[in-house]
Amino acid sequence: MINYNGKIFRPANSSKNSETSNDTVFTYKQNGAILTADYAGGNIKKGHLIGLVDATGVIEMRYHQINTNNQLMTGKCTSTPEILPNGKIRLHEKWQWTSGDKSTGNSILDEE
Repeated sequence: MINYNGKIFRPANSSKNSETSNDTVFTYKQNGAILTADYAGGNIKKGHLIGLVDATGVIEMRYHQINTNNQLMTGKCTSTPEILPNGKIRLHEKWQWTSGDKSTGNSILDEE
């Protein structure tokens, strides 16, 4: 299992319907299979996620955030890790809003 505890991620690429940008910083914490993160930056004032990490490092998560328009947004996401040649982790995310228009999207987050 990949241990994400203490790792910091930043979006490298996101679908147009995402609220994240390269200014959004995610700080991960992990205890066993339970993963949490706080995030903020860009169009997001404050966000949290909680998820489960499986034996291959895949994360199934739910998230909620307040954007700069003071809207509460929620969603679900599956993140699949890729270990880059430099040893850093890249997360390939498939997500869906569970609020608003309920659209889907993809994002790539890179470990700093």
